[in-house]
Amino acid sequence: MDQDVTIESTPNEDRLSALGAREWPIWEKEVSNFPWHYDEQEVCYVLEGEVTVTVEDGTQYHIKPGDLVTFRQGLNCYWSVETPIKKHYKFG
Repeated sequence: MDQDVTIESTPNEDRLSALGAREWPIWEKEVSNFPWHYDEQEVCYVLEGEVTVTVEDGTQYHIKPGDLVTFRQGLNCYWSVETPIKKHYKFG
């Protein structure tokens, strides 16, 4: 994957079922700001909350409920959780 962050807005249920997204663990985080490094690729499906992720070149990605997001392995970024987030996630 060439792109740092890929956002697929409102994927249909067939897509989510094919990935098994609703069976993935859930991660929640309060309003906060923190740096993050991805040791491996992460795919997540956002249930609640909003976050802006800023990558090293300054590009910002606004992530909201209903987004299926892929973060590339090796990515360094900064998370700004604007409203408490709840997401299904899968590494690897």
